[in-house]
Amino acid sequence: MADCGWALALHGGAGTILKETMTPDREAGYRAGLEAALAAGREVLSAGGSAEDAVVATVMVLEDNPLFNAGRGSVLTSAGTVEMDAAIMRGRDRAAGTVAGIHGVRNPICLARRVMERSDHVMFCGAGAQVFALEQGFEELPASYFETEHRRNQLREAQEKNEISLDHNDHKYGTVGCVARDRNGDLAAATSTGGMTNKRPGRVGDSPVIGAGTYASNDGAAISATGHGEAFIRETVARDIAALVQYAGLDLTEAVRRKVMVDLPRIGGDGGVIAIAPAGAPVLMFNTRGMYRASACEGGDAKLGIYAD
Repeated sequence: MADCGWALALHGGAGTILKETMTPDREAGYRAGLEAALAAGREVLSAGGSAEDAVVATVMVLEDNPLFNAGRGSVLTSAGTVEMDAAIMRGRDRAAGTVAGIHGVRNPICLARRVMERSDHVMFCGAGAQVFALEQGFEELPASYFETEHRRNQLREAQEKNEISLDHNDHKYGTVGCVARDRNGDLAAATSTGGMTNKRPGRVGDSPVIGAGTYASNDGAAISATGHGEAFIRETVARDIAALVQYAGLDLTEAVRRKVMVDLPRIGGDGGVIAIAPAGAPVLMFNTRGMYRASACEGGDAKLGIYAD
């Protein structure tokens, strides 16, 4: 049994997030979004629910909030389309489900969970993922649900500059994720993203790659990452953190520090992770100027943050 009961952490993206460039209304919107997502996960865990139920409930709230780059708030590809990725993994048996390059699904994290629970596979992508979604009874929403004016403006700006932009056109890495430990000591991780503004259709980042952007093992840790996906894939960040805890005997903070603050910068990788071990409080760490984040432990106060403070 974990020494502080259930615990939960979430992120909503990392990058160059500066207070001087944030309007009060927009900051209030982000804080409200983080609070709502944290409340959804806390409600599940405080009622004795499972870690996987908690991470799904948390990520769904973020996917439904157009401020975050996942679900409804997903950015647009160079073709002006939405391509979403998501993954979930539970620690007790290391079952996992992921989807990549999907469209029309309101909550990609729910589809990823169906892959984990109702298929013999771990990952579905593109057309195959869409067929699986329809077979599972998921409604296909019109493109207008996802293509907000804000995201269309971002794509136009990125194309005018001939650049691929990491979410907000000012070096923010837009991904949402959650890690949790329930009262049974079981861990789970979930991650969801719309990718990068003006990315080439078909590009897949680290979020749905088990061991890169998402991983969970009761023997090590549960991790969800946000950042420059290609670097996180190359460094197998999520799996390495869990392995450093399980096999090298590092405490979670040191394992996260080694990957986020040492290994990633060596290859120019920016971003952050949230992680939780079989005991203790969550660890939230990033090598950028900010990360939208929140966490809570049973019996403790909620913690919210945006800037590198």
